[in-house]
Amino acid sequence: MSFPPEYVAPSWGRIWTIGLTLASAMSAYGSEALTLSPVSVTSHYDNAIGTSDAASEGSVTSTLIANRPTLRTGEILEFVPGMIVSQHSGDGKANQYYLRGFNLDHGTDFATYVDEMPVNMRSHAHGQGYTDLNFLIPELVQSIHYRKGPYYAEEGDFSSAGSAHLQLANTLPQGVASMSTGENTYRRYLLANSMAAGNGQLLYGLEINRNDGPWDSPENLRKVNGVLRYSEGDAANGFNVTAMAYHNHWNATDQIPARAVSSGLISRYGAIDTTDGGESSRYSLSYGLHRRNQQGAFEMNAYIVQSKLDLYSNFSYFLNDPVNGDQFNQREQRRMAGLNVSQSWFSTWAGRDVQNKLGMQTRYDRLSPVGLYNTVARQRLATIREDQVKEASIGLFAENTTQWLPKFRSVAGVRYDSYAFDVESSIQGNSGTAHDAVVSPKLSLIFGPWANTEYFVNIGKGFHSNDARGTTQTQLPNGGGATSAVTPLVNTRGMELGLRTEVIRGLQSSLAVWRLDNASELVFVGDAGETEASRASKRVGVEWNNHYIANDWLLLDMDLAATHARFTEHDAAGDYIPGAINQVASLGATVTRLGNWSGAIQLRHFGPRPLLEDNSVRSDATTIAYLRVGYKVDAKTRLTLDIFNLFNRKNSDIDYYYASRLQGEALSGVDDVHFHPVEPRTARLTLTYNF
Repeated sequence: MSFPPEYVAPSWGRIWTIGLTLASAMSAYGSEALTLSPVSVTSHYDNAIGTSDAASEGSVTSTLIANRPTLRTGEILEFVPGMIVSQHSGDGKANQYYLRGFNLDHGTDFATYVDEMPVNMRSHAHGQGYTDLNFLIPELVQSIHYRKGPYYAEEGDFSSAGSAHLQLANTLPQGVASMSTGENTYRRYLLANSMAAGNGQLLYGLEINRNDGPWDSPENLRKVNGVLRYSEGDAANGFNVTAMAYHNHWNATDQIPARAVSSGLISRYGAIDTTDGGESSRYSLSYGLHRRNQQGAFEMNAYIVQSKLDLYSNFSYFLNDPVNGDQFNQREQRRMAGLNVSQSWFSTWAGRDVQNKLGMQTRYDRLSPVGLYNTVARQRLATIREDQVKEASIGLFAENTTQWLPKFRSVAGVRYDSYAFDVESSIQGNSGTAHDAVVSPKLSLIFGPWANTEYFVNIGKGFHSNDARGTTQTQLPNGGGATSAVTPLVNTRGMELGLRTEVIRGLQSSLAVWRLDNASELVFVGDAGETEASRASKRVGVEWNNHYIANDWLLLDMDLAATHARFTEHDAAGDYIPGAINQVASLGATVTRLGNWSGAIQLRHFGPRPLLEDNSVRSDATTIAYLRVGYKVDAKTRLTLDIFNLFNRKNSDIDYYYASRLQGEALSGVDDVHFHPVEPRTARLTLTYNF
């Protein structure tokens, strides 16, 4: 692999040294050596003692979201401690996600919601659980509530590693008009505001974005987002109606073979197939209602979504078709509808405070069609398969929270999920129906606080669904022979021990030791550009998260995570899980209201990964830094300079190892590392006017 020899990734020893140095500085507050005056953490986080049921659960507020730079929209999920968001294709495609030793591909095993609308797409043309957040306008996000592990009764499909609930704002403190410009023809325009309308508030937002990126083949990204939201009421009683619209098209530079770069055939930012790319759209209408009184709380969310995707990719170049090449088109048209309802009751049992909660979650997806086609330069040559898919599910859950003692409470829950699949396939023998159901018990025990420290024990069972097309298959595409149907719902089991402490004023620190067992892993198959079910696996890990507000203008963050991931069913090929990250570190400082100045610096590191089951080929580690400097020109105007990849590291966003064939190579192809480079140092300047 031809990565620069001059870069050596920081070892865990160096990371821990930095972390302990920060921790030492934090613990010294109040001494003569440190003159900062710590304040409450709640302006950026809502993670105080007594607000969560696990050490790994928490919330981030819009204040913090607004003060940190993000290269891509999907990086908003990096506010979840331990999460890494990258890309291996054009920026109109869903990101790659890493968390708790998972290469989550485009979202499998991490559930994401915007206003309780599921973002994960099941039975998707490109990948199960496909999570594309490009329809989101970050400035309109009010909060992010994150959870990890299968310990929560209201969390269902795809949530075994974790979940994130992004809540949109009902109102803005003031209108915002901004214009951003940067290298490689980057342009972004934003207009958003809220105003009184009838008995409520009307919020609108419009985003226009274009970008060519650093790629030799310009990305030519053209994105438009629009939001219109009407709301009435307050945090206790109210409702909202939200319409969202998104359209995007782009050219893609996918992962490239290391040998093509080392030989000089292409540059680090070049492409083998310059016709890769895609077009995507998403339109939604949602309704949210909440009612709360002394007896209980009622919540309801309903949504309808229509989306389309046309994606052209070529990962193996000329391996399967030496004449036309291996480009393929994944296309789908989807209509999705869902309803979530829950009712809570507050009462006392034998003098103990009790909350009982019942809920129902339904969802229906219709894909008409979802297809895979052979193409050359985006022109269709043949149909590999084309399917009509109907997938319906219902989830029922019950949860009891009891305050047994002043410093001990329990949260016990159970969840039942039932799925129905209906597939009409172009491949004879692959049409049919399937059904499956799963019961998932959960239990959390919370002790304390003692000395401003709370302790947690969490166990639970979860699941993720598999692609509907696999549940009815009997034949592989392209005459690949007979095959067996996959298990529709795959079980997971997890446990966690943790603590959260505020023993130092201004510092919120949490520590979690966890384990997650997965009944079936997902492994990337490079020559097909997709994933397949594989062996069972086990992951164990530790996470240490720290948020310290030194005073009213300085916030320090340090999040560290280490994971050990292995297949539990032995195979001669090896027991390492390809793509499983073993180290994640994020260190940051955010400055606000320092006179007219503000800023942030964020360093993120994710460690090397095995690329083969026997660990004979590994990726390099990736460490990059982002910098933001802001200046308030006057009461309504400010300038912000963002610099991404501050030290211009030549790392990669993602690495795979598989066989591909370039023109002139042997027909059997060459096994090689295929990587997508991080973007080089890039600067963007934003002018913002509030009205």
